Amino acid sequence: MDIKDYFKIGYVSKSHGLKGEVTIVLGPDCPDLEEVKSIFLDPQNQLAPYFIQHISVKGVKAYVKLEDVNTPEQSLALKGASIFLPKSERPKLERGEFYNDEVLGFEVTDIDEGPLGYVVEVQEAGPNRYLIVKYLNKDVMIPLNGPFIKSVNKSKKKISVELPDGFLKI
Repeated sequence: MDIKDYFKIGYVSKSHGLKGEVTIVLGPDCPDLEEVKSIFLDPQNQLAPYFIQHISVKGVKAYVKLEDVNTPEQSLALKGASIFLPKSERPKLERGEFYNDEVLGFEVTDIDEGPLGYVVEVQEAGPNRYLIVKYLNKDVMIPLNGPFIKSVNKSKKKISVELPDGFLKI
């Protein structure tokens, strides 16, 4: 299993109860888990499938009973493991929208300045998302909320932005 074919939906935060349940914290890209039959965990940095017996979602947390995890000790061994789903199961987004991992490596071009660099990361701070672009050996944070993003072309792997005067000098 190649991890680039999967996307992270959260992580196991702790053991829950006496029958091997776990508490998971859900990330912002997590789809509705009520229909999901299995998840992939990386307890030893290697993806392994786990089948869901029962799940109860409460806001940004979910309480999950996994098949073959039957004791608190077994569930505690999963603490801290990242949780993944195949990208093929990710819901399609509206035109112009994208998941954070989809734009990594995209070239960012400013309408006035020309090519700026490539997206190295997408950071989230509360309700805000920022493109982190490597520009002249420094990281530049470009807000995704607001008028800065003019277009995203997934097939050409390009993002066009219009930054205010002096933005890159900050």
